[in-house]
Parts: sequence; C-alpha cells; structure tokens
Amino acid sequence: MAPKSCALCQNSKAILRRPKTGQHICKHCFFTVFETEVHNTIIQAHLFKPGDRVAIGASGGKDSTVLAYVMKTLNDRYQYGLNLFLLSVDEGITGYRDDSLETVKRNQEQYDMPLKIVSYEELYGWTMDRVVSAIGKKNNCTFCGVFRRQALDRGASGLGVDQIVTGHNADDIAETVLMNIMRGDIGRLGRCTAICTQGEDMIRRSKPFKYAYEKEIVMYAYFKKLDYFSTECIYSPDAYRGHARAFLKDLEAARPSAIIDIIHSGEAFELKEEVRATQKSQQTCKRCGYMSSNDLCKACSLLESLERGMSTAITDKGRRKLEAQGLTPDNMRTIPYFHPSSSVDAEAES
Repeated sequence: MAPKSCALCQNSKAILRRPKTGQHICKHCFFTVFETEVHNTIIQAHLFKPGDRVAIGASGGKDSTVLAYVMKTLNDRYQYGLNLFLLSVDEGITGYRDDSLETVKRNQEQYDMPLKIVSYEELYGWTMDRVVSAIGKKNNCTFCGVFRRQALDRGASGLGVDQIVTGHNADDIAETVLMNIMRGDIGRLGRCTAICTQGEDMIRRSKPFKYAYEKEIVMYAYFKKLDYFSTECIYSPDAYRGHARAFLKDLEAARPSAIIDIIHSGEAFELKEEVRATQKSQQTCKRCGYMSSNDLCKACSLLESLERGMSTAITDKGRRKLEAQGLTPDNMRTIPYFHPSSSVDAEAES
C-alpha cells in the first residue's frame, strides 16, 4: 500500500493518525494544529492579558513539560506579553519526585524561565513518605491532592503571579467527571469542567490543555524530542482515579469522541437553585488563613488527623464531639503547619 499523503497539506507523507480526529497527517501539520488549538482555547476563554505574571505548574512529567514549551512558543509567536515562571511542588517522595525535579531544573535552563520549588516538609512539616508510612497507601492520594493544591497557591503567592496554569488535559477532566458521577458528587459536575477556577483569596487557575487529548500530548513531546520524566508516582497505582481512567480508555477505544463528549456533558450540567442554596459559603481557616468552607481548611484537618495518629480527616461532626470532651483548639496538640524558614509564609498570610 502506498503511503498516505497528509490530509491537511496534501504535500508531505502522513506519519501519524490523530487520536482526536482520526486524520492521517504529517509531523509539521500536527505541530501546527496542536499549537493552534491550544491558542484558540486560550483566546476564546480570554485566559490572559498583556503583562500577566503566569506560573506554570511544573512536575517534570509530559503534560507540564509540553505546557511549558507550548506556552513559551505561543507567548513568543502571538506576543501575549506574559511573564512566565515554573512552579514546582516537592511532595517528598524518594525515588520519584526528587528525580522528576531534576528534569524540571533542566527545563528551567532549556526554556529560560525562573523556577521556584515549594515543599510539603517546608509548608506542613510532613513529606508524603512520612504520610504513607503513617496511614498506608489506601487514602494517600487524598492527602497529596489537598496539600498540593494549597502548596501551589502559596508558592504562586510567593512569586507574586496573577495566575497558575496547569497541564490538566481532556482525559484528566473527563476522568474527574466520571469520578464525581461514581461518587454521586453532583455539586462538582459542573465546576470540574471549568477552564478557569478562582475563589476568594485564591489565585486564578487555568487549564490551556482542557481540550487536548493525552495521546496527542505524548505524541507532541515525542516528535519534539522534549525532555520529560515518564515514571508514574510510586503511590498512585491504588488511586480511585485509576478506575475512572480504565473505564474512559474503554470508552475511547469504542468511540474516540467520548472524551470530549463527557466534558461537554459536564459543561452543560447545572444545579437547581435549591441545591445551590445548601452549599456552604466560603470563609477563612482559623488556623492557617486559607480559604475554607469550615472552621479548618481541608489541609489543616488532614494534618490534625496525622498528628493524632488517625488515618482520615476529622469532620465537623467529629470535631464537635472532641470539643464536647474538652479537646478545644487551645489544648490540642500543635500542628507543624508553617515554619519560620518558609519563604512563602509571610506573603501568603498577608
């Protein structure tokens, strides 16, 4: 069989089949359509304005590495006028994060971007290695996810940025929709598909890869020969997300558009007014000052549970029971949450 010509330019030989559309295209056209689609997502959602300071959440993995490369490329090509930074979180996972951060440091030089690294140990007094040794692997991703989100906000505050962009792709968002359905968490179905999120005292977050397929991000990294870290987190194989991911892959195999279809379903989802009325209003965590819907934010609740040798967070109901026994915040064991040596504490708290 004679090699197929590129379905877009008709001149070059097609060397790949786009997972998203099924088109057979050449490498040059693939780069062009991939970058153009991300640019269109950015423009249509009005993600940036000239002069914005933007932190790229960098883990060293394929998604964040491609995001950093594409953001730099588009910023130069279309003159967005952005000041770009790399922001990494060191969760304290020996043999995984310490290696991936070396990749991030190389990216810093390759893309000529300033890099800031914040660590769980610096912010919370715990590493994920210690957390897992204390609670096991069953719920560790819950701890890590909560800690990472707040660590990114605190690191971004230290950098003085206007916005954080993350490498969450279409597959990630579709998986989250499925997870919320399986958990019956209807309140999150609409929010989890938002391309931008922002709350009171929280730095704006955006997902330029919202409509980019994971397979295409991998292909882009491969053909561009980008330097990224490909090892999976040693604590993630037992994560609940894995079930949604496996189900999504089966759906994609039968119908490639399933990923985007699921995202559009989440976008179209709206809560009834009576459901919205029951949602808690935002307030400030009494311990650390971070935004929260309870007296303590989720991170402080998790830290409290760790200090008490418990494997799950303390709920409001559980906290009231403790207080009924005379265990008030004044006589509870001190949580090593923020350390004087932390470089982001003062700015984050102000």
